[in-house]
Amino acid sequence: MVKSAQNNNRADQPVTSGRLLRFSRSSAAWALLTLGSLSLLLTALFFQYVQGYAPCVMCVYQRAALAGVILAGALGWLASGNGVPGALALTGWLAASVEGFLLAKEHVDYQLNPSPFHQCSTVAEFPVWFQLDAWWPAVFYPSGDCSSIDWQWLGLTMPQWLMGIFAVLAGLAGLFILIRLAAARG
Repeated sequence: MVKSAQNNNRADQPVTSGRLLRFSRSSAAWALLTLGSLSLLLTALFFQYVQGYAPCVMCVYQRAALAGVILAGALGWLASGNGVPGALALTGWLAASVEGFLLAKEHVDYQLNPSPFHQCSTVAEFPVWFQLDAWWPAVFYPSGDCSSIDWQWLGLTMPQWLMGIFAVLAGLAGLFILIRLAAARG
Protein backbone atom coordinates (compact mmCIF):
# COMPACT_ATOMS: atom_id res chain seq x y z
CA MET A 1 0.00 0.00 0.00
CA VAL A 2 2.85 2.39 0.82
CA LYS A 3 4.55 1.58 -2.46
CA SER A 4 1.43 2.28 -4.51
CA ALA A 5 0.96 5.64 -2.77
CA GLN A 6 4.55 6.54 -3.59
CA ASN A 7 4.07 5.46 -7.18
CA ASN A 8 0.94 7.59 -7.48
CA ASN A 9 2.86 10.65 -6.25
CA ARG A 10 5.66 9.96 -8.69
CA ALA A 11 3.18 9.54 -11.51
CA ASP A 12 1.97 13.10 -10.95
CA GLN A 13 5.43 14.69 -10.80
CA PRO A 14 7.24 13.44 -13.91
CA VAL A 15 4.74 14.92 -16.36
CA THR A 16 5.83 18.49 -15.59
CA SER A 17 9.33 17.96 -14.26
CA GLY A 18 10.09 15.36 -16.94
CA ARG A 19 9.11 17.79 -19.69
CA LEU A 20 11.13 20.57 -18.09
CA LEU A 21 14.10 18.26 -17.66
CA ARG A 22 13.95 17.21 -21.30
CA PHE A 23 13.55 20.82 -22.40
CA SER A 24 16.49 21.94 -20.22
CA ARG A 25 18.68 19.39 -21.99
CA SER A 26 17.36 20.05 -25.48
CA SER A 27 19.31 21.91 -28.11
CA ALA A 28 16.16 23.98 -28.71
CA ALA A 29 16.36 25.49 -25.20
CA TRP A 30 20.01 26.37 -25.65
CA ALA A 31 19.39 27.73 -29.15
CA LEU A 32 16.59 29.91 -27.77
CA LEU A 33 18.88 31.24 -25.03
CA THR A 34 21.76 31.89 -27.45
CA LEU A 35 19.71 33.49 -30.20
CA GLY A 36 17.56 35.50 -27.79
CA SER A 37 20.63 36.88 -26.03
CA LEU A 38 22.31 37.58 -29.36
CA SER A 39 19.23 39.53 -30.43
CA LEU A 40 19.55 41.66 -27.27
CA LEU A 41 23.18 42.41 -28.09
CA LEU A 42 22.23 43.28 -31.68
CA THR A 43 19.51 45.55 -30.31
CA ALA A 44 22.15 47.36 -28.24
CA LEU A 45 24.23 47.82 -31.38
CA PHE A 46 21.15 49.13 -33.21
CA PHE A 47 20.67 51.75 -30.49
CA GLN A 48 24.35 52.68 -30.75
CA TYR A 49 24.89 52.78 -34.51
CA VAL A 50 21.42 53.55 -35.89
CA GLN A 51 19.81 55.59 -33.12
CA GLY A 52 23.08 57.30 -32.11
CA TYR A 53 23.11 56.47 -28.38
CA ALA A 54 26.67 56.34 -27.05
CA PRO A 55 27.26 53.38 -24.69
CA CYS A 56 28.69 54.18 -21.28
CA VAL A 57 31.08 52.01 -19.28
CA MET A 58 28.22 50.27 -17.47
CA CYS A 59 26.51 49.61 -20.82
CA VAL A 60 29.70 48.01 -22.08
CA TYR A 61 30.03 45.87 -18.96
CA GLN A 62 26.41 44.73 -19.34
CA ARG A 63 27.18 43.83 -22.96
CA ALA A 64 30.09 41.74 -21.69
CA ALA A 65 27.75 39.94 -19.27
CA LEU A 66 25.32 39.35 -22.14
CA ALA A 67 28.21 37.98 -24.21
CA GLY A 68 28.86 35.57 -21.32
CA VAL A 69 25.26 34.36 -21.54
CA ILE A 70 25.65 33.97 -25.32
CA LEU A 71 28.85 31.93 -24.91
CA ALA A 72 27.28 29.76 -22.20
CA GLY A 73 24.24 29.23 -24.43
CA ALA A 74 26.43 28.31 -27.39
CA LEU A 75 28.34 25.78 -25.26
CA GLY A 76 25.06 24.26 -24.06
CA TRP A 77 23.71 24.23 -27.61
CA LEU A 78 26.78 22.45 -28.97
CA ALA A 79 26.89 19.97 -26.08
CA SER A 80 23.09 19.53 -25.98
CA GLY A 81 23.27 20.57 -22.32
CA ASN A 82 24.48 17.19 -21.04
CA GLY A 83 27.44 16.10 -18.95
CA VAL A 84 30.27 18.37 -17.89
CA PRO A 85 29.85 20.83 -20.79
CA GLY A 86 26.16 21.17 -19.91
CA ALA A 87 26.99 21.81 -16.26
CA LEU A 88 29.60 24.40 -17.28
CA ALA A 89 27.07 26.03 -19.59
CA LEU A 90 24.46 26.23 -16.83
CA THR A 91 27.00 27.63 -14.36
CA GLY A 92 28.24 30.18 -16.89
CA TRP A 93 24.68 31.17 -17.76
CA LEU A 94 23.80 31.72 -14.10
CA ALA A 95 27.04 33.59 -13.29
CA ALA A 96 26.81 35.90 -16.32
CA SER A 97 23.13 36.61 -15.64
CA VAL A 98 23.70 37.44 -11.98
CA GLU A 99 26.67 39.66 -12.87
CA GLY A 100 24.59 41.38 -15.55
CA PHE A 101 21.81 42.00 -13.03
CA LEU A 102 24.24 43.51 -10.52
CA LEU A 103 25.81 45.72 -13.20
CA ALA A 104 22.39 46.90 -14.41
CA LYS A 105 21.38 47.63 -10.80
CA GLU A 106 24.52 49.73 -10.31
CA HIS A 107 23.81 51.51 -13.60
CA VAL A 108 20.26 52.33 -12.45
CA ASP A 109 21.75 53.83 -9.28
CA TYR A 110 23.98 56.12 -11.40
CA GLN A 111 20.92 57.23 -13.35
CA LEU A 112 18.49 57.73 -10.49
CA ASN A 113 20.99 59.23 -8.04
CA PRO A 114 23.39 61.35 -10.13
CA SER A 115 26.14 63.00 -8.14
CA PRO A 116 29.50 64.56 -8.96
CA PHE A 117 30.95 62.39 -6.19
CA HIS A 118 29.42 59.13 -7.44
CA GLN A 119 30.21 58.66 -11.13
CA CYS A 120 31.22 55.76 -13.30
CA SER A 121 34.58 55.67 -14.99
CA THR A 122 34.92 57.01 -18.51
CA VAL A 123 37.17 54.15 -19.59
CA ALA A 124 36.53 50.41 -19.47
CA GLU A 125 38.61 48.61 -16.88
CA PHE A 126 38.75 45.09 -18.24
CA PRO A 127 41.55 42.81 -16.99
CA VAL A 128 44.83 43.04 -18.92
CA TRP A 129 44.29 39.50 -20.23
CA PHE A 130 40.74 40.29 -21.42
CA GLN A 131 40.80 43.72 -23.08
CA LEU A 132 37.43 43.57 -24.85
CA ASP A 133 37.45 47.33 -25.47
CA ALA A 134 40.76 47.03 -27.35
CA TRP A 135 39.95 43.76 -29.14
CA TRP A 136 36.43 44.67 -30.26
CA PRO A 137 35.96 48.42 -29.87
CA ALA A 138 32.89 48.52 -32.12
CA VAL A 139 31.00 46.63 -29.39
CA PHE A 140 32.90 47.27 -26.15
CA TYR A 141 34.34 50.80 -26.36
CA PRO A 142 32.52 53.20 -23.99
CA SER A 143 31.87 56.79 -25.02
CA GLY A 144 28.73 57.81 -23.10
CA ASP A 145 27.74 59.02 -19.65
CA CYS A 146 26.32 56.50 -17.17
CA SER A 147 23.93 58.95 -15.53
CA SER A 148 22.39 60.03 -18.82
CA ILE A 149 18.85 58.75 -19.48
CA ASP A 150 18.56 58.84 -23.26
CA TRP A 151 15.83 56.24 -23.75
CA GLN A 152 12.76 55.04 -21.88
CA TRP A 153 9.95 52.67 -22.73
CA LEU A 154 6.88 52.18 -20.55
CA GLY A 155 8.52 54.44 -17.97
CA LEU A 156 11.64 52.28 -17.59
CA THR A 157 15.17 53.13 -18.67
CA MET A 158 17.35 50.74 -20.61
CA PRO A 159 19.28 49.52 -17.53
CA GLN A 160 16.00 48.99 -15.68
CA TRP A 161 14.81 46.78 -18.54
CA LEU A 162 18.13 44.95 -18.41
CA MET A 163 17.72 44.37 -14.67
CA GLY A 164 14.47 42.58 -15.44
CA ILE A 165 15.93 40.67 -18.38
CA PHE A 166 18.97 39.52 -16.40
CA ALA A 167 16.72 38.58 -13.44
CA VAL A 168 14.60 36.40 -15.74
CA LEU A 169 17.72 34.84 -17.26
CA ALA A 170 19.16 34.12 -13.80
CA GLY A 171 15.82 32.70 -12.64
CA LEU A 172 15.60 30.39 -15.63
CA ALA A 173 19.19 29.24 -15.14
CA GLY A 174 18.44 28.56 -11.47
CA LEU A 175 15.28 26.66 -12.42
CA PHE A 176 17.16 24.50 -14.92
CA ILE A 177 19.84 23.77 -12.34
CA LEU A 178 17.24 22.79 -9.71
CA ILE A 179 15.42 20.56 -12.21
CA ARG A 180 18.64 18.77 -13.05
CA LEU A 181 19.63 18.38 -9.41
CA ALA A 182 16.19 16.98 -8.58
CA ALA A 183 16.46 14.51 -11.48
CA ALA A 184 19.93 13.43 -10.32
CA ARG A 185 18.62 12.77 -6.82
CA GLY A 186 15.39 11.10 -7.89
